[in-house]
Amino acid sequence: MVKNLVIINVVIFVGSFLFKSLNLPALMAMYRLDSMYFAPYQLFTYMFAHANFMHILFNMLGLAFLGVSLEMVWGPKKFLAFYLISGMGAGIFYAGIGLYQSKGLQSDLNAYKASPSVEQFSMLVSDHRSELQRYYNIAAVYEFISDYEQNPNANKSQSLELVRDFEQTLITQNQGRVVGASGAVYAILMAFGLLFPDRQLMLLFPPIPIKAKYLVLILGGMAIYLGLSRNTGDQVAHFAHLGGMIFGFLMVKFF
Repeated sequence: MVKNLVIINVVIFVGSFLFKSLNLPALMAMYRLDSMYFAPYQLFTYMFAHANFMHILFNMLGLAFLGVSLEMVWGPKKFLAFYLISGMGAGIFYAGIGLYQSKGLQSDLNAYKASPSVEQFSMLVSDHRSELQRYYNIAAVYEFISDYEQNPNANKSQSLELVRDFEQTLITQNQGRVVGASGAVYAILMAFGLLFPDRQLMLLFPPIPIKAKYLVLILGGMAIYLGLSRNTGDQVAHFAHLGGMIFGFLMVKFF
């Protein structure tokens, strides 16, 4: 089953380059729950599409190196059920977090448009700095806040234009698209750590041995930290990784 899953992922990845006009990653991707492009089938298809070579390489390495041991314990059918359910669970978790964030942002934007002020604008930027800094020069935004404080009446209309631009960029244009088997692979990592906690794994970078249980803790902590940080230029769906680990844990413990 591990071999078949790797083959399917590779075939789809190669096909996306051979038939670029089909735009397979866009067709198979999962979009934010409140996006006009979202459809339920995407919870299944998104995990078989990948953004680039390095994306699929590391996912398939994780699937191949860790998945075989799990399939030997569970058998192919149970392993496939675990892989698909945890992958879809990771997608649901990621989409739910994205929906919560977008609704909170939309609510704050609407509140500012209804009652604009320097204090409200400063609070809006502070509360959503992590989202804003991915698309805007945050230093320039804070420079505007300084000008706004010095001359609130003259800058109020510009602040409303900025808020409308924030809405267009962060909500209307950003559809929260995600692809990749990372969620399912992180679920496999969690299951591996639970079943074989003291087994030594060799990292690629750096090439050092580490026990499975410690690798689970490290990568889980990184997923939480990076997901909350949302650093500029970071396009990785860290909450999908975290969701995969959560569903992997639940599947092993209760199913």
